[in-house]
Amino acid sequence: MLRALLFIIPLALMIYAFIDCLNTPEEEVKHLPKPVWAIVVLLFSVVGAIGWIVAGKDRRPRTGRGAGTGGWVAPDDNPEFLKSLKDEQRDADPGADADEDLRAREADLRRREEELRRRERGEDTES
Repeated sequence: MLRALLFIIPLALMIYAFIDCLNTPEEEVKHLPKPVWAIVVLLFSVVGAIGWIVAGKDRRPRTGRGAGTGGWVAPDDNPEFLKSLKDEQRDADPGADADEDLRAREADLRRREEELRRRERGEDTES
């Protein structure tokens, strides 16, 4: 079992370092070009993998990401997303438009009734 671990752990470390090297953007690679780091990790398995992990990649947290800088923002912190939800809710809520529509119909009905009353009065005075 111990012999297997002596083989599996360095292999896993090398695979991790190689995949991490391939997936790292070129701007975050330090000291050597990215293809050179990939070759170093493959040729010098454990030493190359440890070298990549320690010195090959800029591992500091990125600054300038978040709200207002064009980076990804969580939906509950994104004012544009929240506004779109309110707009969708307003468009999907038939109750808000129904109340306005009802008021308009009532006003139109009152106008028609008043018109009819005027006509009736006008007809009564002519006869």
